[in-house]
Amino acid sequence: MRRSSNRKSSSASATAGSTKAASKEFEKIDQLFNVYVDKSSGTIDPEGIEQLCSSLEVDYTDVRILMLAWKMRAQKQGYFTLEEWRTGLKALRVDSISKLKKTLPELAKEVSRPSDFLDFYSYAFRYCLTGTVFSLPIIIIIIFEFQHFEIFWLIPEDKQKCIDIESACQLLSLVLGSQFGPQVDKFIEYLKNQSEYKVINMDQWMGFYRFCHEIPFPSLENYDSDLAWPLILDNFVEWFRENQK
Repeated sequence: MRRSSNRKSSSASATAGSTKAASKEFEKIDQLFNVYVDKSSGTIDPEGIEQLCSSLEVDYTDVRILMLAWKMRAQKQGYFTLEEWRTGLKALRVDSISKLKKTLPELAKEVSRPSDFLDFYSYAFRYCLTGTVFSLPIIIIIIFEFQHFEIFWLIPEDKQKCIDIESACQLLSLVLGSQFGPQVDKFIEYLKNQSEYKVINMDQWMGFYRFCHEIPFPSLENYDSDLAWPLILDNFVEWFRENQK
């Protein structure tokens, strides 16, 4: 019985020690979070992120801030929760602004790896969805019944699955511009001059990434519209070839 009691005591001590160590591990990370947190919401909000950028001496539009959000797996554009902050800073092994500032170049290198970049690229679109304001039409259905009527506001399903053209252009330039400048510039030019598309969905977003990797530019010699490309890219290629003549 004494041996069993001793084992239980040792196990409890180990658990307590582990909990204490975990608490100690996040102590400095949490203190840094509290520098930028909005006390009323308990999150780092857009104003706090702007202050963070100032401390890091980077512009708030710097792609590395988006990379930092990716590392945190942040769910809402312009906001960091404590849990997300802990996730990101623990993964980066930093607990101070000076350390975070020094690790930004390494974070950029990590994202540049093909497998990580693909994840970052798709994340950037999903992240942008959480902060985009859409101007899609709202359908109003009025039902008349016995001289009474009811109004139903139907939000289109695509509302939460697309980003507007202007935001898509800004995001493309931010995340792909350094790698595929000519393709991105021409695609943005096309998007701004066409009138058929008001928004971009995930399939179109990922299709353009594949296009940049697989299709030589500006020759576009192996582009085949009969293959499984989003229609918007067929239209882009047609527009580009017409303007090259």
